[in-house]
Amino acid sequence: MTKKMKKKLIRIIIAFILLIIAMILNYSIIKNILFISAYLIVGYDIILKALRNITRGKVFDENFLMTIATIGAFFISEFPEAVAVMLFYQVGELFQSYAVDKSRKSVASLMDIRPDYANLYHDKKTERVDPNKVKVGDIILIKPGEKIPLDGIVVEGPSTLNTLALTGEAVPKSVSVNDEVLSGCINNEGILKVKVTKEYGESTVSKILDLVENASSRKSKSENFISKFAKYYTPIVVIIAIFLALIPPLILDTSFKIWIYRALSFLVVSCPCALVISIPLSFFGGIGAASKIGVLVKGSNYLEDLANTEIIVSDKTGTLTEGIFEVQKVNPIGYSKEDLLRYTSYTENYSNHPIALSIKEAYGKDINEKQVTKTKELKGKGVIAKVESKEVLVGNEKLMIEYNIDYIKSNDIGTVIYIAIDKIFAGTIIISDKIKEDAYKAVKEFRKNNVKKIVMLTGDREEISKNVAKELKLDKYYAELLPQDKVKKVESLMKEKSEYGKLVFIGDGINDAPVLALSDIGVAMGGLGSDAAIEASDIVIMTDEPSKLASTIKISKKTMKIVKENIIFAITVKIVVLLFSAIGIATMWAAVFADVGVSVIAIINALRILRVKKD
Repeated sequence: MTKKMKKKLIRIIIAFILLIIAMILNYSIIKNILFISAYLIVGYDIILKALRNITRGKVFDENFLMTIATIGAFFISEFPEAVAVMLFYQVGELFQSYAVDKSRKSVASLMDIRPDYANLYHDKKTERVDPNKVKVGDIILIKPGEKIPLDGIVVEGPSTLNTLALTGEAVPKSVSVNDEVLSGCINNEGILKVKVTKEYGESTVSKILDLVENASSRKSKSENFISKFAKYYTPIVVIIAIFLALIPPLILDTSFKIWIYRALSFLVVSCPCALVISIPLSFFGGIGAASKIGVLVKGSNYLEDLANTEIIVSDKTGTLTEGIFEVQKVNPIGYSKEDLLRYTSYTENYSNHPIALSIKEAYGKDINEKQVTKTKELKGKGVIAKVESKEVLVGNEKLMIEYNIDYIKSNDIGTVIYIAIDKIFAGTIIISDKIKEDAYKAVKEFRKNNVKKIVMLTGDREEISKNVAKELKLDKYYAELLPQDKVKKVESLMKEKSEYGKLVFIGDGINDAPVLALSDIGVAMGGLGSDAAIEASDIVIMTDEPSKLASTIKISKKTMKIVKENIIFAITVKIVVLLFSAIGIATMWAAVFADVGVSVIAIINALRILRVKKD
């Protein structure tokens, strides 16, 4: 409990004690002084907020309703009711503060990754500095238990890292010299020296914090509806209350006091707190629940849309498959295996694509960059470069066809890399990838969440793609696609969904930026360390587990169920008690309990979203 909440609780207790004493005493003057004292102790901040908002042009809010109703009660000598209204309203506010605090703590593990300092290492000495002052190329030292303040490469180690705050995974990650480390992780053991590769503003931790801090700014349709509802609902209620206080006494020739009391009760129960508080709290709780499992949702609008997922479109490599390629076979023609690997590795030298990395790893020797010139990448086809004065083409069949190379088609299972040297076919390299175990689980969970269609888009060969789709029991697959072809396929699939259904695309967030932007919801997976993933997508899964998308869909459905429950429950109770207040059946005490009770129940219901298992 925060200091502010503790102070409010003390005020509520003091006011409650004074209220009880006042109700017991028989001396009217002391009684009234105690009632007024209790009222001011518990409600002075509400009155001040109401006055402040009136000066800003925000007249019709809950503070205004509470102030008018309670001061009105004093004028008609209903002192106990006046204090009770304010007292129980503050109890509701306390519950709200507690609920918001609890929801915020679910996201706080992410906010805790913010580094306070960096140990800058130079001249065999360390200096504690602000992370913003560290430059690219500087060496920083991270002691056991300290947060890594900036992204970099380990130059002295080894150690293990706690990545829980970023990924939601409790298993420590081992790192050693030349391994990449990311800001926000915690060094578990051993002293690490890291060469900084990104300034703080561009680091992983900075981008994630920015994402989390701005998540609440993107409101869902439900939240926007409630905001508009409260904007028009409150002034209408005030006008009805005025008519209720003035018209019936004149027409029926009855006491004004009775009808003013009913009007004040009407005002108390009409306060839209339950809706205004619980709906945003439900979405904030949903975002917090997702963050617990290492999924960052950029706004409640995306969480709401995710509940209506009908079609899931997935990339293959690195999403459904491991993305860790290994050279399985080298088939040279006119060259030795070593020479073919050498020419291919030199051509792929500047690429960080998993296929290129696997070829360079299979070659296993240092590359003389001076021997490589005029490197050119052809998207969706391959790479061309001058290696030792020879023109080398490395890519798929499309590249061979475009350059009129007389090649021999390979029937090997796996990703086939075709190589041509000086316009003459030089052989193939076969690389294989395997389906993730988690992908099977993901597809099974998608089906349980009533996803109608699961489609795979890939630039890989027909034979490989067909095998992956069959293994995972996907509804459709499209193979040998260029980036622009993927966009066309997604456009076509968008037409297949219903009016309220949503299409979700899940990929690595780097090569699939156009498709991520085109989809209703773009999900970047394996976003840990990927700038493009964090920036291009609507949702970021911080690990390489596609099943976490299924878990997030489950959270979104639970969130929307709770939102609907709160809306129906709150509006139903409000309407019933409003009618009872208007005809004099419900007293102001009943109105207080109806208002605060509904708010507290709605808040407690919203908190159920946070009860999410990390599995």
